[in-house]
Parts: sequence; C-alpha cells; structure tokens
Amino acid sequence: MASVAKADTKLPAKSYLRVLLKLSGEALAGSNGQGIDYAVVTRIASDIKAVHATGVQVCAVIGGGNIVRGSAAARAGMERAGADYMGMLATVINALAMQSTLETLGVATRVLSAIPMASVCEPYIRRRALRHLEKGRVVIFAGGTGNPFFTTDSAAALRAAEMNCDALLKGTQVDGVYSADPRKDASARRYDTLDYMDVLSNDLKVMDASAISLARENQIPILVFSIHEAGAFADVLAGKGRWTTITEASAARGA
Repeated sequence: MASVAKADTKLPAKSYLRVLLKLSGEALAGSNGQGIDYAVVTRIASDIKAVHATGVQVCAVIGGGNIVRGSAAARAGMERAGADYMGMLATVINALAMQSTLETLGVATRVLSAIPMASVCEPYIRRRALRHLEKGRVVIFAGGTGNPFFTTDSAAALRAAEMNCDALLKGTQVDGVYSADPRKDASARRYDTLDYMDVLSNDLKVMDASAISLARENQIPILVFSIHEAGAFADVLAGKGRWTTITEASAARGA
C-alpha cells in the first residue's frame, strides 16, 4: 500500500464550515437490520443537532438499504433500473423520517429529492439547496442522483461537490477503514489516513469507486467514523475520537 500513515493533524470544527454526512439506510435500522428504529433515528438526529449548533452547515444523504436495496432486488430477478428506482424511493422515506425527528428537536430541515415529489418534499435545485444551507437549515438530499445504476455513495460525493462542502463524513458500522471487515477478521488492519488511490487500488470497499474518484477530482476529504457511537459526528469535527481520513497522498503523508 503506497501511502498509509498515521493521522498527525486533528482538525477542529471551525476548519469545516460546511459538511455532508453520508449514512447507510441500515444505520437507521439499528439492531433490527430492517425498517426504521426511531430511537436510533433520534440519537443520530441529536448528533446532527449538536454539530449544527456549533455553526457548521450540515447536509446529508441517507441510503435506503433498510427498506429496499436495488442491487439485491436486481439479483432476485427484477429489472435493474426499476429495482434502483425502488431503492431511491426508500431513501425518501428515510429522509422524511430524519427530517421529522430533527424538526421535533428544533432544527429547521428541508428534504430535496432528485425525483420530484411535490406533495412531500422539494425538488433538488442546487441554488435552492445552497440557500437553505446559508439560512442555517439542515438539508437532506433524497432520491440518490435521480438515475439508476448509481449508488447513494455516488450521490453523496456529487452533492458534496455541488454544495462546495469542506468534507464528506461517512458514518459506518466501524470506527474507520480496515483492510477487511473487523467484525469477521480479527487480523484486519485499521488505517488512520489513506490516499484516494490507496482505497481504489486496494479495493477497500468503504465507498464505491465512482464516489472516491469524484471526491478526489474535487479535493473533498472523506472522514470515515462509526455512526453507532453517540456524539462521534461532533467529536470527529472537533478533532477527537477515532476515524480514518481519505485525502490526497501529500496530505495523507502530512506534507
């Protein structure tokens, strides 16, 4: 591996003025594995509120795998494009659940969908989304990219680029990027810092290749942390806790 190094800089929240949080749909399911665990949604919403309260502008992309995973439906025999559209609709359900919870906590939130659904949320318009962020609202992007054959990881990288985000934070099942799944392989190695090309060349699976490439092209650092640790979102932005930073080789080496 070309440029694996220990993280030697811990960036405080003030270094990030605008961030995008990427969550899997499974994160909302909690221990149930499927559906929505509202206690988990409330905990994650509280974490988002804590970051928002520091003055950091927050937007988010949430997957839909807790309800429908398009790739799994396609493997079961469904036509791929149709299966992916089902998955996109699932992301809208999750986004609405998070919006409702955040607003219950007193955080103004807007859901913008790449698939127009005027009755339940706003259509995705880049300038409108930027305006919501500037007004201090949390913005949740739903409906993926609006196109089949693209994952919500790709949607997250795309929206992070469009919103001029300072970082993309991915909340996962574990506290960073490992050489293998540490829940299955006790010898899995954890990385503090990686180069984008390390992730691609070693097929580390933290995000799909198109998402990593898009982040690399737009120089958006990716911070990978455990979404299951209460307060971890704010801790990472404050330079505390454990996470893996994915960035360019020179930055990964501390240059």
